[in-house]
Amino acid sequence: MQLVQQREPSSECIRAGVNRSVAVVIPSYRVKEHILSVLSGIGSIVEKIYVVDDRCPEGSGQFVQANCADPRVQVVFNEINLGVGGATMAGYRQALHDGYEVVVKLDGDGQMNPAIIPALIAPILNGEADYTKGNRFFSLENLEGMPSVRLFGNAVLSFVTKVSSGYWSIMDPTNGFTAIHQSALSLLALDKIDRGYFFETDILFRLNTIRAVVKEIPMKAVYGDEQSSLRIVKVLREFPRKHLTRFLKRIGYNYFLRDFNVGSVELVSGLLLVVFGILFGGYHWYEHSVLGTPTPTGTVMLAVLPIIIGVQLLLEAIALDVLSLPKEPLQRYLRIGP
Repeated sequence: MQLVQQREPSSECIRAGVNRSVAVVIPSYRVKEHILSVLSGIGSIVEKIYVVDDRCPEGSGQFVQANCADPRVQVVFNEINLGVGGATMAGYRQALHDGYEVVVKLDGDGQMNPAIIPALIAPILNGEADYTKGNRFFSLENLEGMPSVRLFGNAVLSFVTKVSSGYWSIMDPTNGFTAIHQSALSLLALDKIDRGYFFETDILFRLNTIRAVVKEIPMKAVYGDEQSSLRIVKVLREFPRKHLTRFLKRIGYNYFLRDFNVGSVELVSGLLLVVFGILFGGYHWYEHSVLGTPTPTGTVMLAVLPIIIGVQLLLEAIALDVLSLPKEPLQRYLRIGP
C-alpha cells in the first residue's frame, strides 16, 4: 500500500498527459544527501516528478516536502519497504493513473545526469521505441570513472541479461536510467515484476514477451561517495536462478505458446539430438569399460554425430533469436486514452 501526498495534478497537466507529457519517477531510499541536487537538475521538459519514499529511514520524503519548492514534485510514501523495484512500480502506477505518456525512471543518488532526459525520451517521442535505456559502455571515455570491479560485474551481468531477456543488441541492460511509453507500461504486469535490483532485467524480459522495441542512449555515469545497496553475495545467490527462470519462460512464450517457427523446431531437435548422443555414448562407454573392451569406432560415431548436429541446430536457433528483435514499436498501433 502507499500513501500519496495530497496534491493532485492540475487539470492542465492531466490534459497534457495524453499529448506527449513526461513524468519522472525517483525511488528514494538513503539518498537524502543527493536528492535535492537531483531534483534541481530536472529540466522543464518534465511536467511531473514522483519521489517515492520507500520507507526511507532518513525520512527522505518528508525532507523533500520540507525543502523542495518545485510544484512538479509529488511525494509517494510506501507504508513498507518494497525495494527499489517495488518503489519504481509504485511511481509507475501513479504516473499511469495520472495519464502521463512517457515515464522516466531516475535514481536519486546523483549517478544519473538529468540533463540526459531529453535525449533519453527522444526515440519514444519520435515513435521509434517503446523503452529506452542509458548506455554507459558506448564510449571508452565514459568508462574512465567506473570502478573496475563494478565494470567487470556489469559486463558479466549484461551478457547474462542478453540471454535471459532476448535483447541481444543491448550493451548495458543493467542500467537503471530508463524511459517507457505509456502503451508499453500499461501492458506490463507491475505486480509481478521483481521488487529488488533484478527488476531492471525482469522488465526487459516482460517487454520482450509483449514485443516492445528497446533502444539505448549513450550516457556517462557519475560515481562519487554514494554507497551501493547491491551486494555481490546477494547477486550470486539470487540472480542465476532468476535469469534461468526468465530465460525458460521467454523461450516458452515466444517459441511455443505464442508462435511455433523454425527456431522452435531447431530448439527441440537440437536438444533431443544432444541428449540422445550423450546418453547413448555414456551408456556404451560405461558398458565397454565394465567389460574392459574398447568402445567400437562405429558406436562412438553414433554418439558423436547427433551431438554435433544438435549443437549446430542450437547455434542456428540462437542466431535466429538474435535476429528476431522487435522492430515495430507498440505505440504506433496501441494508444491509451482519447
